[in-house]
Formats: sequence, C-alpha cells, structure tokens
Amino acid sequence: MNKESKSEGIIFFQKYLSVWVLLCMVMGILIRKFLPAIPAFLDRLSIAGISIPIAILIWIMIYPMMLKVDFQSVKQVGKNPKGLFITWIVNWL
Repeated sequence: MNKESKSEGIIFFQKYLSVWVLLCMVMGILIRKFLPAIPAFLDRLSIAGISIPIAILIWIMIYPMMLKVDFQSVKQVGKNPKGLFITWIVNWL
C-alpha cells in the first residue's frame, strides 16, 4: 500500500466520521437489544465502576496522539498558560 492510498483512506474515514459514529451507536443499541449476553459480559469486566474494555480502547485511541507530542515544547507552556487554562475550562464545562 503506497502513501497516496493510505492518505486517501484516512481522508475517506475522516470525511464520513459522523456516519461511522452514528453506525457504531446504532450497532451498540441493536446489540444491547438483541444480544444482551454481550453487554452483560462486558459489564462484569469493570473495576470500581470503570469499564476495563472501554479504558483499553480509549488508551489505544489516545496512544498514537501521545507519540506526536513534542515534550520539549511542553516545557514552554508555563511561559504562556492562557491556552492551557482555556483548554482546562472547556474540558470541565
């Protein structure tokens, strides 16, 4: 697979991201309704109210972004913390 076809695949995925999210939501609803054993099993895989499968999937989603962080520039955040404060406020709201 060359670089162009990879880029086209990513663009296709990003272009229809809301469709994929909607399809996943519908599939989740249908699984809960017609295959209740699956959600019951996943509900048992939790510790202190935290779903282990969800935690693993979130980690898999975030890990590639963490690899792109320039940790040298993180040291400079204290010089202009305005962006950091805005991010904190928006996330908490």
